[in-house]
Parts: sequence; C-alpha cells; structure tokens
Amino acid sequence: MSDSPVAPTEILARVADDIATLPADQWDACAGEANPFVSHAFLSAMEESGSVGPGTGWKSLPIIIEDRAGGIAACLPSYLKSHSQGEYIFDQQWAHAFENAGGQYYPKIQIAAPFSPVPGPRLLMRDEPLALPLLRAAEQLAENNGISSVHATFVSEDQIPHFREAGWLIRTDSQFHWRNDGYENFDAFLAALSSRKRKAIRRERAKAQESVEIVHLTGDEIQSYHWDFFWEFYQDTGMRKWGQPYLTRGAFDLLQQKMADKLLLIFAMQDDIPVAGALNVIAADTLYGRYWGCTRNIPFLHFEICYYQAIDAAIARGLKTVEAGAQGSHKLARGYQPVPTWSAHYIVDPGFRSAIADYLERERRAVTADIEFLAEMGPFKKSA
Repeated sequence: MSDSPVAPTEILARVADDIATLPADQWDACAGEANPFVSHAFLSAMEESGSVGPGTGWKSLPIIIEDRAGGIAACLPSYLKSHSQGEYIFDQQWAHAFENAGGQYYPKIQIAAPFSPVPGPRLLMRDEPLALPLLRAAEQLAENNGISSVHATFVSEDQIPHFREAGWLIRTDSQFHWRNDGYENFDAFLAALSSRKRKAIRRERAKAQESVEIVHLTGDEIQSYHWDFFWEFYQDTGMRKWGQPYLTRGAFDLLQQKMADKLLLIFAMQDDIPVAGALNVIAADTLYGRYWGCTRNIPFLHFEICYYQAIDAAIARGLKTVEAGAQGSHKLARGYQPVPTWSAHYIVDPGFRSAIADYLERERRAVTADIEFLAEMGPFKKSA
C-alpha cells in the first residue's frame, strides 16, 4: 500500500470554480508556509478584489486532486489567460508565430502567482508522487479543450525535475537577488564591496535621505490611509509601465486583512506626508520587493527605498535573501547578484513544440553566458 493519501489507481483531478471558496487550511497544507505568493490568503485576495476575474484576462482555473476523505491532496494555482500580461516571462513572440502559422495561441493555461515574478512552488502537494498526476491533468485539460499550451512560470528550482520528467520544455531566465552572508549590519555588507562601489552607495544613500524621513510599517501599524497613499504611488508606476495597474485598490485592503504581518511598507516622508513608498512581503527566509511609486522625483530615492532599505530590513530580521522583482541590471551595482530562474511549458502542437524547443536551447545558452558575465562585473571585492 502506498503511503500517499491517494492510491495511484484512484487519482482523479478536477477543476474548481476558484481558489477563494476552497478550504484555506487544506490549500495551505499543500502550499506550505515558505512562499506567501501561493498561499490561500494571497491568491484569494487576487480573486476577491477583482484583480483576477471577469474583464482581467485571468480566469481562475485551479486544478485539484482530492484524497480519500474528499480533502485537497494536491493543487495547481492555474488560470485561463486571454493575453500574456502580468506574467514577466514573455511569450508574445510565440503567440505571433503560432497565429501567423494559422494557429490560435489564446486562451492558454497559466500556472502562476498572478502579477508576481517570484520563484516558488507551482506544484502544491502533500506528497511528491502527486506531481506527475497534477501535470498530466493540466495537459489533458488543454488537449481536451483545444487549448494551445500550458505554462508554469517562476518555478522553484527543486520542482523543475518534475516538469522535466513529464517532458515539459524548460526555459531559463534571470533575476537579481541580494544574499545575506551573515552581515551584522549594512556597513558589514558594504565592507564586502570594492572601495569604489562602497563609496558610491554611501553617496547615493546620503543624497536620497537628505530631504526625507524613512519609515517602516508592518502589521497593525499600516492603516487605511497608508494604503491610500500607496495606491497613488502604485497607480503612477503602473500607468507608466503597463498601461494600467494590475491590482485594484481593494486588493491592498484584502492583503492587509489576510496577511498583514507579512507586509512591510517602506515610506519616504516629507512634512509627515508620504511622497514615495515600496511594498515588500516578508517570508520565512526572504524579503520580496513588490511595488514602488512616488509623487516627487528625488535623486536616488528609488534605490534607497527599494534596494538599500530592503537590505536593512532583511539584515534586521535575519533573512537570507532579498528578491527585488524582475529584470533591472542596475541592481547589480547595488549588491544584487544575477541568479537563474525557470519556467516550464507544455506545447500541444508537435511542430510548434519542436520550434519552441530549438529556440529555448539557444536562449538558454545566451542567458547562462549573460549570468556568468554579469557575475564577474559585480561590485564585490575580487578574491586574491
């Protein structure tokens, strides 16, 4: 008899209407506690706020496997997508190529934490043997409904072998993360950098802080009016980057209700009024930088609030890593190092799949070379 709560001959998967109405304790028992972006609290807040749902191009399509008692034994945070926005792994060229060849790329199935370029588990399960059945369920859902493809983005490295075993195509990209090498404080981190970079960062911090007061708020310290200010910052950045913000105003209130102790707002204040801010999410060993915005253009304030203050907060909390979001080679000079990220892709059409596989092999070599080059260009002292 298998130790799994679901015997292999009994495995059946189904699609639920949404995540919000599924039992939170059962979902989180599969998701674990390490990554808040796959928690029931975060994902249900996206649905209940209208950030995901009608009119957004994101339709919740969670796939679940139940145990013998009817509880959730494994699940996928999956969505039916009518576009490629809010994913940060870009496949628009794939869509154009497939459609130019006479195919229909959208809708597609996306396995992801919406709007969050945060590596983490995508196969949520109480038992490892359920990984392959979860992936086979997603494949069958696509094939049975004429859907072109299934994409799992920002998959944690330890889960990539499951996707390889299932025959999915693996894509490599990169981000910039800060690593805490046991630093006692920010000055100890600076001591690990070259003299030139150390002086540059000190100048940037002094310039950014000379006209503002920096405050950190978390848990019950965050009030509704703080979110009003942050919403203004978020809208400004969102309109400039994406055309319109992904999250609704209500999303921030729901996140406050559901996971306040995991939220860290960092504000820059002038005359007791916030003029810039960044939202971070606190996990077991990582600080995730998510959104930033401002109403006043102050030199180096973006670097101060998003990168240096995040390092301060991580050191104070004994966290191992700061992940400051997608892209941004300017992070390199601030002590953030290039690391690989992974996504996995199931392409139904054999010809299209072959073409994508060839493209990914060439892209992988380029990304690997870029990571190696950037690592050599980092600000840290060189070993003798």
